[in-house]
Amino acid sequence: MQLIFQWLRRTFSDPQLVVLLSLLLGGFVIVITMGDMLAPVLASIVIAYLLEGLVAPLQRLGVPRMIAVVFVFILFLIVLGLILFGLMPLLSRQVTQLVQQLPNMLAQGQQALMMLPEKYPELITADQVQEVIGTIGSEAGNIGQKVLSWSLSSVVGVITLLVYLVLMPLLVFFFLKDKQLVLSWIAGMMPQDRKIALHVWREVDVQISNYVRGKFWEIIIIWSASYVTFTLLGLQYAMLLGVLVGLSVIIPYIGATVVTFPVLAVGWFQWGWTADFGWLALAYFIIQGLDGNVLVPLLFSEVVSLHPIAIIVAILVFGGFWGFWGVFFAIPLATLVNAVIQAWPSRDELDDRLQKQRA
Repeated sequence: MQLIFQWLRRTFSDPQLVVLLSLLLGGFVIVITMGDMLAPVLASIVIAYLLEGLVAPLQRLGVPRMIAVVFVFILFLIVLGLILFGLMPLLSRQVTQLVQQLPNMLAQGQQALMMLPEKYPELITADQVQEVIGTIGSEAGNIGQKVLSWSLSSVVGVITLLVYLVLMPLLVFFFLKDKQLVLSWIAGMMPQDRKIALHVWREVDVQISNYVRGKFWEIIIIWSASYVTFTLLGLQYAMLLGVLVGLSVIIPYIGATVVTFPVLAVGWFQWGWTADFGWLALAYFIIQGLDGNVLVPLLFSEVVSLHPIAIIVAILVFGGFWGFWGVFFAIPLATLVNAVIQAWPSRDELDDRLQKQRA
């Protein structure tokens, strides 16, 4: 206990550390208690981060910021319209077709499983296969119930989506237009003695902006490459699977592993153990290899590299707190923790500051 009291006395005797801890605690409490209500604001900040990557180069070319903001915002509205009225209906049709094909796929899978005891009687028994089939059937029933409950509450979801479609573009526009005004307002509310907090903010600001923009381009590139590859190979539901592969990069390591199963499963149900299935598996793993070994180093060269264990722990912790957004920002939030640790003064520095204050 004595060690804890000494640490508390050294820490809270430094005004800069008090400011830093207060800001971190305040931000954490706001997100935990009002995260759902502030979801459109948080999403708009993310989109504004992305669009700032287009506004800033236009400003460097001599374009006035207001004109650059309006131009980029119009492009954003065009892309949003293409997603809502072009991509979403296509994905909806492919999801419907896939759901309709699920009974046939399950029957085909059961037949394949029933043949395993005949081929490998020393490894697999008929009772084990029946148990697996029963488990799959029960899980399929649970999924069906969830889909039904979602459809019953879809009216509320549609209304919420419509509200977001009105609020978010407005928020994005004003975040871009009044960026300096918002930052100045926030700075004016902070205490004067905030050197450590500003150091952490600059570090994290660079890391988060680079990460969000890099992750956006990684999603687009992997999605496009997967869709083109699946289409050339003649794979069914190419757009749906391409979107899943693109979105899987949001969750490092785990996402790529999970999305492998639906891609290979659809290929197997379509072609079986044929050369076409082999080409699909080869092409898919080449895309994943190029993503991890070529694309990620190029896009995230300026982002602090974290150990895989730290990334997985961050995904589990922040995903548990904030769901999708916690998973998406797991690496930037882990970078925030790392920046705080790096900026935290050593014991000797804290003792020196405490002695100066007493003198």
